[in-house]
Amino acid sequence: MGQPQRIEEPFRRKRLKKIIKSNPSVNKKVDAFTQVSEFQREEIRRELLYSYAGLILKSGLLIVFATSLVNLGLASHQRVNRNLELSYLLEKESKKLQKLRLRFDEMFTNGGEQSFFKEQDQWIAPNSVRVIWR
Repeated sequence: MGQPQRIEEPFRRKRLKKIIKSNPSVNKKVDAFTQVSEFQREEIRRELLYSYAGLILKSGLLIVFATSLVNLGLASHQRVNRNLELSYLLEKESKKLQKLRLRFDEMFTNGGEQSFFKEQDQWIAPNSVRVIWR
């Protein structure tokens, strides 16, 4: 069970040497043309590889820009909603403040104090005792 042995064929080597020796100028031209074509193939492969790398980078940047744009849109939408909510609350509180100012001003007019006491149900009546349970 040994390893298979390689059988060398000397007649093929001699034949190849004869072909190379017989037409050296033709073989050199073929070798030069072969080298040029191989170089062109490598150049095409290299350009294709670079174009694929560029395409991957461009698509990656496009994805980053698209997600950033979506995030920016969502953030601006949230800010607009918050601004609308705050402006609504500000308007509501401003109306409350205006009503309270009018009531406050009415209290300092003639008879304003009496009308204020009549509105209040929580005041203790005169000659009564208030009990607070704790």
